[in-house]
This record gives sequence, structure tokens and C-alpha cells, in this order.
Amino acid sequence: MNSAQDNLSIGTFAKASGVGVETIRFYQRRGLLPEPERPLGGIRRYSHADVARVKFVKSAQRLGFSLDEVAQLLTLEDGTHCSEAAEFAARHLADVRARLKDLKRMETALSRLVTQCGSHRGAISCPLIASLHGG
Repeated sequence: MNSAQDNLSIGTFAKASGVGVETIRFYQRRGLLPEPERPLGGIRRYSHADVARVKFVKSAQRLGFSLDEVAQLLTLEDGTHCSEAAEFAARHLADVRARLKDLKRMETALSRLVTQCGSHRGAISCPLIASLHGG
């Protein structure tokens, strides 16, 4: 017989997972979470394993993985695909590093323009606006 911990309604499951009920349904539609059978005249029940799966999805999202990438990671979660998971993560890390490089470049440019705007006086156009116009 299932324990109370493995007999969760969707509301209790969502709360235990730290997401909303609509998120649970969305994950089911995306194939990230199986939809349990509905017993005749009853309601679907979820388990602790389902809670762990949602927490896995949320953890992966916090690392910047898209839902499509999370789906790929879920195919590797049995623990026997560590080298594949490492290669996958290495590609993602390279993407993150490239975005960080782009963000650093943007930060430098914006910082310079904000400084120019702060020191700018007179009737000459704003350095930031002029820069955005290609000036």
C-alpha cells in the first residue's frame, strides 16, 4: 500500500515541489513529468519521486538549462550516462561563458556612456542617445 507521502493530490504535490498546479500540468504537457492514471471515480495521485523530478527540473532551470535541455538531461538521469551529462554540461558552460563575455562588453559600453552622460553639459545631444543612433 502507498504511504501518505506517496499519495499526494496535485495541490499537495505542487506545494511540496515549490511550484504551482499549472506548472505541474505544463510539465506534464511538455513530457517532463508523467501524468498518473486517474482511478475510476478518483483523482490522480503523485509520489515523492514526482516531487524529486520537479525539483530536478527546477534545479536545472536555475543553472540556465532550457526545458528542452532539461528533457535531454532527464534521459541521462539514471546515473549511467555521466560522461554524456558532463559533455552536455560542458557545452552549456561554454554558452554561459560566451554570454558572460557579451554581458561584460555591454557593461563596459553602458558604464562609459552613463559616465559621459553624467559629465555632459550644454546643448550638444546626449552621448547615450547619439551612440544608439550610431553617432
